[in-house]
Amino acid sequence: MKPSTIDNQASLKIVLALTLVHFTGDFYSAFTTPLFPAFMANLNLSLTQVGLIAGINRFLAFIVQPVAGYIADRYHGRSIILGGLFMAVVFIPLSGIAPSYLPLVLFIALGSVGSSLFHPSVAGMIPLYAGNRKSFSMSVFNTGGTLAFAVGPFFITSLVSTFGLTAMPYTMGIGLLVMIYLWRAVPTPASEGMASSGFIGTIKKQFGAVWKSIFLIWLVMVIRAVVGQSFMTFMPVLLVSRGYSLVSGGFMITLFTLAGTTSGLLSGYLADRIGSRRIFLTAHLMMAPALLVMLHLPGAWIYAGIFMAGFFTLATLPLGVTLAQELAPGGRSMVSSLMMGLAYGLGGAMAPLVGRLADLYSVSSVLGTLAFAPLITIPLILLFPRQGADRKAG
Repeated sequence: MKPSTIDNQASLKIVLALTLVHFTGDFYSAFTTPLFPAFMANLNLSLTQVGLIAGINRFLAFIVQPVAGYIADRYHGRSIILGGLFMAVVFIPLSGIAPSYLPLVLFIALGSVGSSLFHPSVAGMIPLYAGNRKSFSMSVFNTGGTLAFAVGPFFITSLVSTFGLTAMPYTMGIGLLVMIYLWRAVPTPASEGMASSGFIGTIKKQFGAVWKSIFLIWLVMVIRAVVGQSFMTFMPVLLVSRGYSLVSGGFMITLFTLAGTTSGLLSGYLADRIGSRRIFLTAHLMMAPALLVMLHLPGAWIYAGIFMAGFFTLATLPLGVTLAQELAPGGRSMVSSLMMGLAYGLGGAMAPLVGRLADLYSVSSVLGTLAFAPLITIPLILLFPRQGADRKAG
């Protein structure tokens, strides 16, 4: 059944089903990082071994997404969606019973590959069922992922603290039950007609006329990702060094992410009415002062600062995807993987460099300097093409 023949109520159900795919997959993907201390204690791992796991996890879950996006645009079928989700649901929980380092790496790697497979496909399907609410629908979809990364770590650390790592495989039951529903609710993706094109041919065909605009949007998304992930990684370290508890540091990540969930929904709603460029400009102008204020707030006021910083830092994530999809509608899955997966992955890949600079110059100094990075994106945003609501807004 083609999307154009489906009524609004059915389309809403499909958007919510795709959002549930996003939430479920990211819920399991969020298990790995907070459990590093438990893996180290259980298998006597070194920090170097943990760093390798983190690098493999991030590379396979995010930077490989453009290849998965190409496959999704070239071939249609639900196997790439449900198969990828199945891998995340099954293999990540198996890491809890890994008997040694190599099986642990294998389980996490397979789960990360599964995450790469379903992300581009489901993001590419959202515009087909969004009607004239593309930005808001993408924001709802993005909320599924951000909410999962907010609640997943708390859920799995609570479970493991109470029952141990060996209880992790039991969490498969949640995901497998959800997949029974998704098997009925998720439609077959529409073919992008790329089966006769190679990888380079697909890029030329879809991005040839708009590659400069796509690159501008992608560059802004990378800079935003570098800033956001650097603060999420090292702000808890700074808080603990200032006397806050470890729980406070963990709560900072949850609060920062939940603030971004709120702003993502709001920005999507507004972008459908006044255009994406205005939202980008407002969020990136406010990001710098919000981050700087957060760094200097005392006592409990820091939590208000964290919320405001997360609100502006994460607000534009769904908008970059929607804007790029409008420019290259024939390669929705691939362009989604560039804006979400590759940009996010490169942002995270900068963490070792940021950490090295923090060792040399202090965490507060490096984060204080990074807070100004969003201002670099302002002239780039002004060059964004005017489309849809941007033209109506003048």
